[in-house]
Amino acid sequence: MTAVAEPARMTREPVATRRRYLMCPPRYFTVRYVINPWMNPRLPVDTELAMAQWSRLRDIYRELGHTVEEIEPQPGLPDMVFAANAATVIGGTVLGSRFRNAERAPEAEHYRRWFLANGYSEVVMPTEINEAEGDLVWTGRVLLAGTGFRTDPRAHDEAQEVFGVPVVSLQLVDPHFYHLDTALFVLSEEGGRSPDEAAGSGAVIAYFPEAFSPGSRRVLERMFPDAIRATRADAEAFGLNALSDGRRVILPEQAEHLIAAVAERGYEPIGVDVSELRKAGGGPKCCTLELRDG
Repeated sequence: MTAVAEPARMTREPVATRRRYLMCPPRYFTVRYVINPWMNPRLPVDTELAMAQWSRLRDIYRELGHTVEEIEPQPGLPDMVFAANAATVIGGTVLGSRFRNAERAPEAEHYRRWFLANGYSEVVMPTEINEAEGDLVWTGRVLLAGTGFRTDPRAHDEAQEVFGVPVVSLQLVDPHFYHLDTALFVLSEEGGRSPDEAAGSGAVIAYFPEAFSPGSRRVLERMFPDAIRATRADAEAFGLNALSDGRRVILPEQAEHLIAAVAERGYEPIGVDVSELRKAGGGPKCCTLELRDG
């Protein structure tokens, strides 16, 4: 991976920027197989409630001034609602997904077709196992890349070649936090919104240290010395499966300590209830793929 120097520490007021997201309604949502520790097919699932919770999340984005595109869900693909696992988009370039589990593998093609049908000319499908924004987190300057349970570490090299940005690998060690986006999120990106504008103030992140290997913890401590460190209770409530537009932070309302910590830093936390979707191991970020077109 590309070596990354420790960024300069600078402070700034949180500033919101308009975002564009892709989401998939959970019309066929259920839990009928087990591919992470949160899933239990014996527990009842209320698809109507999942749909209502998802709809409220989508509406909040729109109320905040963001654009939400929707992809049509497909029967037999209950996890297609977790759009963040379908692709990574930086500067208009799309790196698709290749799922580790056979149950989710068909999702990748449906999302690939959506991108091609919606004007994206640079769509690359990975050769290595790559679960997209589940394990690839853009900070505005570098791509933090998780591995350990889903995404193959060789996919990190592939992402670096596709996007031409530095990639920092991070090892996940707790199966409950099987994707990077269950253990870490970015509150403020560094510099601008594209690789060519990445200069200025350092990124601000929140993460759960115990989800990472000792070496990866040291990397995060070095790169983000002022990060918010979440509690286990926050992490188990999927509080780190969150999104920020630079000022407003959407996260599960059950992550009370993290909500307070986010507010203390000057951000505006907005709590949501996606507890029904958490039965499949997902939260607000899992449902939301950011389209970084510029």
